[in-house]
Amino acid sequence: MQELVVISGKGGTGKTSLAASFAVLADRPVIADCDVDAADLHLVLSPQIKERHEFRSGHEAVIRQDDCTGCGACLAHCRVGAVLTPAVQDEWRMSGRMRMNCSDCAYCERSCDSRTNAIIGEMREALGKARSAAYAIDPIACEGCGVCVRFCPEKAIDFPERISGEWMVSETRCGPMVHARLGVAAENSGKLVSLVRREARRIAESANRPLVIVDGPPGIGCPVIASVTGATLVLAVTEPTVSGEHDLERVLSLTRHFDIPAAVCVNKWDLNPEMTGRIEDKARKAGARIVGRIRYDRAVTLAQMRGLAVVETEAPCIEDIQHVWNELS
Repeated sequence: MQELVVISGKGGTGKTSLAASFAVLADRPVIADCDVDAADLHLVLSPQIKERHEFRSGHEAVIRQDDCTGCGACLAHCRVGAVLTPAVQDEWRMSGRMRMNCSDCAYCERSCDSRTNAIIGEMREALGKARSAAYAIDPIACEGCGVCVRFCPEKAIDFPERISGEWMVSETRCGPMVHARLGVAAENSGKLVSLVRREARRIAESANRPLVIVDGPPGIGCPVIASVTGATLVLAVTEPTVSGEHDLERVLSLTRHFDIPAAVCVNKWDLNPEMTGRIEDKARKAGARIVGRIRYDRAVTLAQMRGLAVVETEAPCIEDIQHVWNELS
């Protein structure tokens, strides 16, 4: 079984469009969308979801309202502003957390300098006297450190595993697809990426499918590392711009570090042929293989609007994409 991972140093280079086209051109592939922070491969491949699974990672504090005595110990020890006072809870309920004009509603208290002194005053007051009402935890602000759980004298704070998103197994016109959605403000995207890849490989092995095509995330961070580690081949998609050149250097440095074979494709190369040549020269010196160039083609956007991969249309750039695929096969 082979695993091809399509990545880019920055967003918007055409990575997902190429991955979708490869899925159409390949013979019985399994597809994995590992861009879990901003997944969009489903917009082109229109998957029919067969399985849904919760993704749990880390923990979050939850105060049991009936057991909270309002002593304020959690507020005093929390250093990330996740503990909500009764007053703030009332303000949020009244405002709906949706006011656009500042009216001292406390919606942005963690980032608004004008609220800082008031928050410090509340914390100091909490150390001196008990509250008559219960506190609550803002689940978005909570970082799951467990300090409030440790110092709550009433043991009124639960610390369950956090639901951070979901992952799905679907069917597409090209074959099985594993994809995921990370929750708002959720962390551990690298762990979710590893889960998606693992499930895609399991499906490929059980169904005797020869290839897994992975649409990876942009950049060089944790999700990218989780996407490329152990892959058969990485295709780095770039564009002929200064930022494209710089980000490709970082991507190829990453693949060299993990000793993963890398290939390079320059998308929209005809917008700046001189820069394209310079990028390809640098890529060769970095040990990457040049597998082709793809011309700028407005038909790509039209294909996306129709929910189709580029190679499923009559776009002029199909010839270029087919050449790149042949070089990779």
